[in-house]
Amino acid sequence: MMAAPGAGAPTRLVQYVVVRSDLVHKLSWPLGAVITQACHAATAAIHLHYGDPDTQRYLEELDSMHKVVLGAPDEAALSGLSDALTQAGVSHKLWIEQPENIPTCLALKPYPKETVQPLMKKFKLFK
Repeated sequence: MMAAPGAGAPTRLVQYVVVRSDLVHKLSWPLGAVITQACHAATAAIHLHYGDPDTQRYLEELDSMHKVVLGAPDEAALSGLSDALTQAGVSHKLWIEQPENIPTCLALKPYPKETVQPLMKKFKLFK
């Protein structure tokens, strides 16, 4: 575990977005459609947690926002992550594309990176 930053160094806030990689690689969704899903989830997570102090600080640093986009191999992995985040008390939005009712991705509200990174370890950068 890393040492806590000093009083003068605010922690880096990050918004994690996790996208199903099978949408592109196995189900042949157009890349643009998958990017749209990630945008929907990220926007929804910010909206739902707009009053949160970390969200407000994240938005104040508009030109230096930090997002990490990870890939989940399939719907089961994405849903399992959503359940684990809920159990851990981590605020997020699971985006379910309508009218198909397909979970496509999820986005966390902005958090200090070290707070949520351990929960995201098994997922690799989206490719």
